[in-house]
Amino acid sequence: MSDATTEPGPDEREAAGAAEDHEPAAPAPLGVARELTGHAAVDAHLARLAEVDHLPADGHLEVYEDVHRGLRAELTSLDAHPAPRPHDNRS
Repeated sequence: MSDATTEPGPDEREAAGAAEDHEPAAPAPLGVARELTGHAAVDAHLARLAEVDHLPADGHLEVYEDVHRGLRAELTSLDAHPAPRPHDNRS
């Protein structure tokens, strides 16, 4: 005869807890400090990273990719030679 009042074992409690915890955690700030670089365009891109503090994890990728593209564009612009101005004497 089995005892109907037997407590569930650890594996059964874990399985029951996993079924109850099916909702993802709410977004929470990571607490990562962002320091200014002194370069306005770079600082603007880095400031966008604060947006992920208020997004669920599946929304982070879009922000990270956008910031990465912006920072790459800023770095690429450093390699570009400035176009000559109309009054520059290049001869």
